[in-house]
Amino acid sequence: MARGRFRLFKFQQPVGEETFEFDRIGGEQRLRTEFAFTDRGERVPLRAELRLSDPFEPRFFEVEGRNARQSTLRESVRWVDDRVVVERAGSTDRYPAPPVAFPISGYAPVAIQAALLRYWQTHGTPAALPTFPARTVRILRRGRTAIDRARSWTRFAIEGLIWGREWVWLDDEGDLAALVSTDAEADHFEAVRDGEEHVLGRCIADAGADGMEALHALSNALGGTRAPLLALVHGRLVDGGDGPAVPDATVIVRGERIEAVGPADRIPVPPGAELLDVGGRTILPGLWDLHAHFQQVEWGPIYLAAGVTTVRDCGNEFEFLTSVRDAIAAGRGLGPRILAAGIVDGDGPYAVGVARVRTPEEAEAWVGRYSAAGFQQIKVYSSMSREALSAVAAEAHRRGMTVTGHVPIGLTALEAVDAGMDQLSHIALVAPALVDGLPPRPTAAQLRTALADLDLTTPTARAALAHLRARGTVVDPTLALLELYTFSSEKPAAAFEPGADRVAAEIAGRIRHPPPASEETRLMERVFRRCVEIVGAMHRIGIPIVAGTDQAVPGHSLHREIELYVEAGFTPREAIQSATSLPARLLGLGADSGTIAAGRRADLVIVDGDPLGRIRDLRRIHRVVAAGVVHRPAPLWGSVGFDPAPAQDPGAR
Repeated sequence: MARGRFRLFKFQQPVGEETFEFDRIGGEQRLRTEFAFTDRGERVPLRAELRLSDPFEPRFFEVEGRNARQSTLRESVRWVDDRVVVERAGSTDRYPAPPVAFPISGYAPVAIQAALLRYWQTHGTPAALPTFPARTVRILRRGRTAIDRARSWTRFAIEGLIWGREWVWLDDEGDLAALVSTDAEADHFEAVRDGEEHVLGRCIADAGADGMEALHALSNALGGTRAPLLALVHGRLVDGGDGPAVPDATVIVRGERIEAVGPADRIPVPPGAELLDVGGRTILPGLWDLHAHFQQVEWGPIYLAAGVTTVRDCGNEFEFLTSVRDAIAAGRGLGPRILAAGIVDGDGPYAVGVARVRTPEEAEAWVGRYSAAGFQQIKVYSSMSREALSAVAAEAHRRGMTVTGHVPIGLTALEAVDAGMDQLSHIALVAPALVDGLPPRPTAAQLRTALADLDLTTPTARAALAHLRARGTVVDPTLALLELYTFSSEKPAAAFEPGADRVAAEIAGRIRHPPPASEETRLMERVFRRCVEIVGAMHRIGIPIVAGTDQAVPGHSLHREIELYVEAGFTPREAIQSATSLPARLLGLGADSGTIAAGRRADLVIVDGDPLGRIRDLRRIHRVVAAGVVHRPAPLWGSVGFDPAPAQDPGAR
């Protein structure tokens, strides 16, 4: 019997382990594995069994448990005569058995990936390997990584198990030694063979470098077109300010900057300019996503396809994020401009990452590192003490940075802003400050019930909103993310987010298979609706609201976020400004971008229809201009496996 162990990491932080064993049962080889990690206080266990006949031919596979905090998995695959029988999500499907195929259900467990690599090697290393349930995997040799003076491992990229690409390393015996991936909620995830933990940083660096090559290749293939002098003509201009739309406007772009803009009868087209006839469509400023997590290179084309030309990354692995940001800025990568908020956290079961702050000295060190690397903000996570938060905020403010992020556990939103936070993420974390009589550390059930029944007219609620306004607090509510917690068999995701039907196959499973409707999902619907009301109330009294998604349905959810602001009572113009001029101004870049004016960055979106009259028209993107480069959305969507067809509109809003 052969046994082994992998150490598991998220954001380079050790979170758990996987143990596995190979034995024989009857005439078959059997691989059993137990995979488990703890993520922000929540246990994520997964077990799997794989049986193979000689010589290494799959006959049975079963996996059950969770591969992320919100993702439950129960699937089985059996070879029966000339058929493959797949059971999942309460259904049974039968497929003709191809001569070469392997059963696997995503990035975990790691030992099943090791068996996949062994099967691929022993079956002629095919360019495309069918897998069940119903996918195709591609495995690419990507060079070698020096481990120490005596050893090097072969690096492979795998496509088809997650959205995009992951990396694995095989030793000279062909055994899997390390994995750099993203998990089922799109967070950085790593695994290393027991005893080899010291190589993790080297593997992450090599994966990052390889990712940059992929980003550069995408840029070369889909980098759009740039004219030295470009004239957008016959467009309906919505410039991001408060003035009326200009029905027939011209925008002149020279290089990366807008040279002139205004009514067609006042802005002549310079000789030699390349013309782009907008044909009466609407020209708006490029969109901003103020709560992004650029975890993999595939986000680059997705953001651009959705009209997003600037993102604020709210917490990432330092080396990966700086490499991607700098590659895009230098024109070696495809994606929006990245502004960065460096994540810090304290200690505790909900802590994330390796940037821990418990003392003023640690605050100075981490804020200094992020500042030196050109980060604009610090992002606070959930386990910070009030004392550590105050130290971080003081150091950030001293360096000209602002502080955003989660309301730390044990604090209210009011206490967090009094300790120095300038901006707050997630309306569901801010809203408890409006509730009368909530205990300091409420249970999840207590919190949901309290929020569902929240009365915004109480003195407590009114005083809390007034306090946030007086402090100048900025909120990115991530309503579109919260709405996903309401989906069920009564309310499928596509009913409110049509982009759910367009995502890549690797993402579709967690979006298109809703849980049964229950009292819990109905309660979450009430919580969500109350949070929409809170955002509307904040907006009415002057609390700045900026649009962000925290990923949710990639690309599409920023549009949904803006639509929800209109439901909350914003005018369509105000909702659009929450993703254009307002974030630019609040991040100190109002003179550079966020509006369409002479001297600004040439970040523009051209859409069919009139978003000022019908906010859902913002989804109908015709062209995107990012720093003067013109992109067509359809090839960008298609390059990373999304359906580029326009999403069906379920009804005017």
